[in-house]
Amino acid sequence: MLGACISGAALAQSEAPKYDPHAAFSPLFYPTNGNEYRSASGAPGHKYWQNKADYAISATLDTGAHRLTGSVAITYTNNSPDQLPFLWLQLDQNIFREDSRGSATAVVSGGRFANKSYTKGNEIKSVSIVASGKSTPVKFLVTDTRMQLFLPQPQAANGAAIKIKIEYAFDIPQYGTDRMGRLTTQNGWLYEVAQWYPRMEVYDDILGWNSIPYQGAAEFYLEYGNFDYKITVPAGLVVVGSGELVNPAEVLTAREQSRLAAAYKSEKTVMIRDSSDVVKAADKRKGNLTWHFVCKNARDVSWAASKAFVWDAARINLPGGKKALAQSVYPTEAIRRPNGWIRSTEFVKGCIEYYSKQWFPYTYPVATNVAGSISGMEYPGIVFCSWRSSGSGLWGVTDHEFGHNWFPMIVGSNERKYAWMDEGFNTFINQGSTEAFNKGEYFTPQTLQNMGRGMVGPDPIMTIPDVVQNSYLGTAAYFKPSAGLNILRDYILGKERFEFAFRTYINRWAFKHPTPWDFFRTMENAAGEDLAWFWRGWFLENWALDQAVKDVKYVSGDPSKGALISIENRDQLVLPAVVAYTESNGKSDTVRLPAEIWQRGATWTFRVNTSSKLTSVVIDPAKGLPDVDPSNNTWKGEVRKVAAGVTATDVINRYFTAIGGIDKLNGIKDQSMAAIGSVQGTEISMVKKFKSPDKYYMDIYIAAMGAHASRLIINGDSVVAEQMGNKMPVDASMRNELKSSLELFPEKQYLSDGAKVVLSPDFEQVNGRDAYKLSVTEPDGELIELYFDAATYYKVKSINKQGEQVTGMLEFSDYKDVSGIKFPFTLVNTIGGNQQINFKVSEVKINSGLTDGEFK
Repeated sequence: MLGACISGAALAQSEAPKYDPHAAFSPLFYPTNGNEYRSASGAPGHKYWQNKADYAISATLDTGAHRLTGSVAITYTNNSPDQLPFLWLQLDQNIFREDSRGSATAVVSGGRFANKSYTKGNEIKSVSIVASGKSTPVKFLVTDTRMQLFLPQPQAANGAAIKIKIEYAFDIPQYGTDRMGRLTTQNGWLYEVAQWYPRMEVYDDILGWNSIPYQGAAEFYLEYGNFDYKITVPAGLVVVGSGELVNPAEVLTAREQSRLAAAYKSEKTVMIRDSSDVVKAADKRKGNLTWHFVCKNARDVSWAASKAFVWDAARINLPGGKKALAQSVYPTEAIRRPNGWIRSTEFVKGCIEYYSKQWFPYTYPVATNVAGSISGMEYPGIVFCSWRSSGSGLWGVTDHEFGHNWFPMIVGSNERKYAWMDEGFNTFINQGSTEAFNKGEYFTPQTLQNMGRGMVGPDPIMTIPDVVQNSYLGTAAYFKPSAGLNILRDYILGKERFEFAFRTYINRWAFKHPTPWDFFRTMENAAGEDLAWFWRGWFLENWALDQAVKDVKYVSGDPSKGALISIENRDQLVLPAVVAYTESNGKSDTVRLPAEIWQRGATWTFRVNTSSKLTSVVIDPAKGLPDVDPSNNTWKGEVRKVAAGVTATDVINRYFTAIGGIDKLNGIKDQSMAAIGSVQGTEISMVKKFKSPDKYYMDIYIAAMGAHASRLIINGDSVVAEQMGNKMPVDASMRNELKSSLELFPEKQYLSDGAKVVLSPDFEQVNGRDAYKLSVTEPDGELIELYFDAATYYKVKSINKQGEQVTGMLEFSDYKDVSGIKFPFTLVNTIGGNQQINFKVSEVKINSGLTDGEFK
């Protein structure tokens, strides 16, 4: 638990719960009844329809001008019952125009989806309708990232097809809102090309035409169809793309063909084009070559090309004896990073084999991972990941982007409106694949209880991505919906019912267009549970969870006759309650209560069989629920007291002794530390350096984005602070606050700078062990809670607060000796209540002779 233990009597006197069961369990939930298109059970209705778009594309890449010129023939089949007098297409390259809505709505400080330079966008040369071999020009109107075609006569309903031909061109931006672009390498340009042809908008039974403009954060909603596309590039470039290369003999050398054939049969990674082939430029052919790909039953295709590609591959084993190919292409720069891109194909193979067995078989013949400038982006059968990624970061981004081949490439939800239906579901399945891969090599479990306050942010999950605050998108679209599926599985339905229902949803809506209501209805019908209370509280509203132990009494005042435990739901979100209790004789048990206990009010009392007094009652002992106030989750009958006469100063001095002694600590002239962490599959590196008396350096770097998330440099009176590469203004107050970083062991400062340090008279529990709790009130009013293990005196946790608001929490473990001083080598950092970063320290150095030049 995070705060002090509160007795039942104290809880009874606290503020009344905010909870209203009528709002939580309102009977009206679904906005419409089922119909012939979408069944009330959540399945596609007996008259369900969706339109189809088949594409034949020919494009030429001009590497000198960084320009693509193309021609696309779209065969659009109208399976709807409606005639269509006009058609809408997406022109996503127009987001890179200076006058685009995406540019207009980007914040001044920039960000991942802001343009760094501008192009002319899609340059449409001609648009025509092709019938009986004859092309007829049609009127069209371009509005931002959309193009409307005015047909000479309406397209007929119920299966009528029309063929559209468009000639177009665009300049490939160097930075394409982190979804496409080009990277310069020591062996030439590397192109990652997406959103590269005019694409049909979806016409469905929900909205008709789905015409939300592309502004960056919200991704895509696309029709399914077959793709036949040809990419003409200068000889010497390697091209990889969605689907299967169907003319390898025309574009590959004999040795590449032989090695590729071997890879299709190999469990281990086979090198098709190694770094020596890149450097020697082994392919001496001149002129241009055309690479021909086919991708069937897909909603999109993308590709990449470069002379700089190292290329390797291995076989993927799919259910039913089917096979596919995992392959990776990356510049030689990516090889130099330890545990990096040489393992990419192993990662691709591992995650796809897991998802195929667990959820639905992979549907494309090839799975390609491309190392380039894009930090992480997914397309059917091909993903773009940062060339800088390595280790857990490379696994995380590879696993996440290929997870998208299930959501939304197979289950084709509307990403423009419901990012959580692909990002959240994908983040959820990523946990299973990470735990399974190589015996959990990169798996770190997370504790939801530490993130309760961060779950209650400015935007409900059911918010359009372009409306979600930038700082909260990771929570609303990724983490919170994923956490919701964990809760649904672990606390509400159980593993067997949940997995059956979730697989039912995937199978029902594979290559179709589900809405959130289709998902909700399917899960309810397949699992046999009315879950409106859960969908409402977790997905539609931003309600908070606050479960508490209210009181403990004994039947007839006699513990041998049983105990009556009262619990409360103090805020509006309802979830099941799991309550663990322990008796003074050592016996313990756990009671699992359904959410329905809250149907008639905020308090529930239940009886347990006991033979002795209870010593503790704990709600959610596994800490798997995002409770906003864990301090009231525990009741204690007899609290273990700190020995009389022990002071806060005693505990701090014993801590100093335990980690090496005050003389050794005072003898540190310089210290450096390096650590690697991850959050939501993205690797984060942290470097800290200190040099007595007034120099400090801290850098938190996100390799996949090539960005410094946070930097702080203190050199005497000079203080420089940066966030995401932008310098922050530092006033006198902030300068003094940041200078506190100069103290390696701030506990020394607490004893000397006028801070008020108070030792709690009761032991607290941290990870099931007794811990001393010190409350430190700084002269500026900041409150810091410190926890020291009662047996070892190691510091195990610190919590920073502003009032009652937790602003940050650090947990320390795995202490190791470095030159006679013990340092924690595992750090768990919880930021803002919703982001948990698990850092593993790789190196600590003391008195290594750091120079002043390292603090610039």
